[in-house]
Amino acid sequence: MSVDLEKIREIAERVAASEGLTLVDVELKGGRVNPLLRVYIDKPTEAGAAGGVTHGDCEVVSEQMSAILDVEDPFPASFTLEVSSPGLDRKLVKPSDFAHFAGRRVRLVLRDPVAEQKVLEGRLAGFEAGRVRLDLGEQGLKEFALENISKAQLIVEI
Repeated sequence: MSVDLEKIREIAERVAASEGLTLVDVELKGGRVNPLLRVYIDKPTEAGAAGGVTHGDCEVVSEQMSAILDVEDPFPASFTLEVSSPGLDRKLVKPSDFAHFAGRRVRLVLRDPVAEQKVLEGRLAGFEAGRVRLDLGEQGLKEFALENISKAQLIVEI
């Protein structure tokens, strides 16, 4: 079974944009039997306005994507489509995510340890020239090559 995930990503991007939403990520989970196609969308928030993705946003994107996926058929088997918000502890996937969420607390998991550490928590200090900047408090400001980050996630602050 060959799935054209890039084509699915393009479809999701097109549908999200048509609804004034942003595509965050597309992921495929599970095996050959009834795999899960998960699409994460977000809604830009305006100053002073309540934001965030609504159930209605997810429903509209799901319905439109289902119709397009049925016609264009980039997924040759049955699957479950799930459309949702990335959540408060969202993953950071694209370089623009690291710039957009500067100032927020994050957890990074590195592919290759730096100073014998693979998991780091700190305040995101931005993204520039392919490098993520992280304020580690007393340990100071550190930079990490984006390709050395296997996982990045916001930490919920209450």
